[in-house]
Amino acid sequence: MALPFDPAPTEQRVERFWQLAAGFGMERNAYHNYLNEIVSDRYALINGMQLLRDELQFAASSPTDMKACGADMSLPSVVTTLAYTNCGDRIHQGEATKRYRDVVASRFATLSEIGELKLEAFFPAGGGTDNGATLAHVTVAHELDEAMKRRVYEGNPQSISLVAIDLKTHVGRLKENGKHIYGKTREAPWREPRAACGAIVGALTHFQPENLIHRRIRSDLGERNFQLLSSQQILTDEGVDITMAVAAAIVAIRGIRNTAMALSQEMDERGLGHLTATTTVNRPSRDDLVIYLARATVFNGMVRIQSLGTEAKRYSGKLVEYAGEQRLQLRYDDWDSENVPIEEIPYKLRFSGL
Repeated sequence: MALPFDPAPTEQRVERFWQLAAGFGMERNAYHNYLNEIVSDRYALINGMQLLRDELQFAASSPTDMKACGADMSLPSVVTTLAYTNCGDRIHQGEATKRYRDVVASRFATLSEIGELKLEAFFPAGGGTDNGATLAHVTVAHELDEAMKRRVYEGNPQSISLVAIDLKTHVGRLKENGKHIYGKTREAPWREPRAACGAIVGALTHFQPENLIHRRIRSDLGERNFQLLSSQQILTDEGVDITMAVAAAIVAIRGIRNTAMALSQEMDERGLGHLTATTTVNRPSRDDLVIYLARATVFNGMVRIQSLGTEAKRYSGKLVEYAGEQRLQLRYDDWDSENVPIEEIPYKLRFSGL
């Protein structure tokens, strides 16, 4: 008979996780954000546990010699699955996304029996979520079948499942004639500038009520934000228009909030959710930059979210010297970007029944 779930070790790791520093709103290279923010945080949540992500680790019941690959389920174990969103725009399919797969997905996504990464990959226009509840549902539903889940959970009272979700929007950035431009980029040096993210820019500059994507982005932003962002500019201290960068940030932050709340209703008592939100800054013929925006955990009846806010009127920014060039630092009111408030939202646990 399986022993009741012991949440204390995971709760301790979650508490330690929230003691770790996080810096939001700054344009940094992809490696920095993916390693120093996402990967380090995620490993902190599962430190000391047997990591189960390779299909071969579940082969103990195989009738062939592959059963020798099966993991010892009596050890405190964590099963991981990973989902991410990424705008379908081809400009957002390049270097930063490859970096994400190499740095983040290679560590937390499921591996097939032939060694291929198996991610839940969603490519909605705008890069946020088509629907946070659907994203949460399919990610949890595909992680483990019930028989396999029972084997893991009955193996050790501390074993858990980690559901990792990373939401990624994007915005273009150009520098022409000494002037910074956000909301546009080039496919190549010889191509004309174009909107990026085209869905978000299009929704704000040429809203079409019959366009379902425009309507979804307007809903993601919220009506008050939509009215402000479609009629006014948000400027940095230097006078650079960052309206589209702020819009992309809000879409991603709304996405993490909606998905985290939905995840609380999909996972059982042993589910641990870790979510992040970022905006990729696409630059022609240069490495893309990434702005870290939000992180969240879902565990043991509590959703915790740390993020820049969702009120467009409270955003501003400045250009700072970083890594030998000028980088954007988004600001939200007078918040310290290195010490952003943490919001706690209780939820009702769904028990595993094991």
